[in-house]
Amino acid sequence: MDAIRLVLSWLTVLPVRGPDRVDRGSAGRAIALAPVAGILLGAIATGLLWSAVGAGTTPAVAGLVTVGASALLTRGMHLDGLADTLDGLGSYGPPERAREIMKSGGAGPFGVAALIFAVTIQAFAFAALAGEHRWLAVGLAVVVGRVAVVWSCRRGIEPAPGAGFGALVAGTQSPVAGVVWTVLALAAALLVTWWAPVAVLVALAVAEVLTRHCVRRFGGLNGDVLGAVLEVTVTVSAVVWTLDG
Repeated sequence: MDAIRLVLSWLTVLPVRGPDRVDRGSAGRAIALAPVAGILLGAIATGLLWSAVGAGTTPAVAGLVTVGASALLTRGMHLDGLADTLDGLGSYGPPERAREIMKSGGAGPFGVAALIFAVTIQAFAFAALAGEHRWLAVGLAVVVGRVAVVWSCRRGIEPAPGAGFGALVAGTQSPVAGVVWTVLALAAALLVTWWAPVAVLVALAVAEVLTRHCVRRFGGLNGDVLGAVLEVTVTVSAVVWTLDG
């Protein structure tokens, strides 16, 4: 229960208080349950999208409202991580300089472009899925984003120098946790369409490439990279599921 409370306090805006003491052990257990937070957030996003479309809004407007509400439910920290990561990747300096840019608190041109692209693509992908009545696909995309976080924190991934959150969670996950959640996501995807598991695998593969590149570029993993991985995975999985529309 402490792990569930901690992951909900970390990954959502819900009024859940985590344990008073957090170490790498408790942080690792919480990250292993990140998809549980994804299930809750995915259900809320799906319900909101369904309600908005049922109320008569266009799918595009409903998609934008859903993405905006999802950002509020996560304090916008994943989108912030995406923007910071892209600004860091867009710099041409050494890892130290890239990390400084990521910690600066502002959003540069790469970060702004990434935010616009991610929000727009997610919104229109959700709209397309709503038009096809693939409600489960919307919620599952949110969950798959959190499965990618589990993989990004697997053993062998080192934290970036000076990373706070990254130092707590990097390298804490057994591959077994990633495999279990991936198998569950693949099984759930079969309820979308027979080929939907392909989207899960494609999205997780993209997340793996992004994680490896960021770890090399920044000298390790930090919280911003996890936010970027999550948002990119949600976007890719949702987009791939629209291809059969």
